[in-house]
Amino acid sequence: MLAGTGGANTRKTIMTTRRAQACGVDAALVVTPYYVRPTQDGLLRHFSEVADHGGLPVVLYNVPSRTGCDLQPAVAARLSRHGGIVGIKEAVGDAVRVAELVELKSTHFSIFSGDDPTCMRAMLAGADGVVSVASNVAPHALRALCDAARTGDIDTAARIDAGLSDLYELIGIEPNPIPVKWCLHLLGLGGPEPRLPLLTLSAAHRERAARVVAALSSAVQVRHSDAA
Repeated sequence: MLAGTGGANTRKTIMTTRRAQACGVDAALVVTPYYVRPTQDGLLRHFSEVADHGGLPVVLYNVPSRTGCDLQPAVAARLSRHGGIVGIKEAVGDAVRVAELVELKSTHFSIFSGDDPTCMRAMLAGADGVVSVASNVAPHALRALCDAARTGDIDTAARIDAGLSDLYELIGIEPNPIPVKWCLHLLGLGGPEPRLPLLTLSAAHRERAARVVAALSSAVQVRHSDAA
C-alpha cells in the first residue's frame, strides 16, 4: 500500500510518514513541499530527512502544476542513490523529462508516470508504470494499457489509450478530484461531493461525464461478453 504523507513542513511530513508506518503502509508517496517553494538543495534535504527518519521507503512525487515547486532530474538522480528512496512519480508529461528520469531506473529505483494522457508514451519509453487518476474509473482498461505498454505491444497500447482519451479529457476539465469523484458517483461508488473548498462537478459538464462513463461501461460489458 502506497500512502500520501507529504506536506509543506519536513518535520510534520516525517511525523505523518511514521503514522502511516504504524498503520501498516508499505511505502510513502511524498509530494514536493507546496506553497513554500524550496530550493533544489532544500528539496534534497527534505526528501533525505524523510527517508532517514520516516520509517518507510519513499516514493518522490513531483507535480509542479499543483505545488509551485519542480524537482529537477539532477536532484532526483542524487536522491535515487539514497537507500530509502525507491522511486518517483513524475507528473510532468514532457518526453525529455521522462527520458532523463528513465536513465535513473535500477532494481532499487522505479519510475512512474503521474500524468494519464502521456502515461503510455512514458511506459513505452521505459517507465515502470503509472500512478493514475483515470484508473479509479477504468481500472481494467488502465491495467491492460500498462501490460501492453510495458511489454512493447504498441498497437494494443495505442488502441486502449485512444479509447481512454475522452476520460483523460474529462478528468482534467475541473481540478482533480472533482470530475473523478462525480464519475465514481455515477458508478455507484460514494457521494459526489468532495471536501470544501472543492465543489461538485459543474452542471454544465455532467451530461458529458454521464456519456463518458456509459461508454466505458459498455466497452467493459462487450469485452466480458466476448470473453464468455
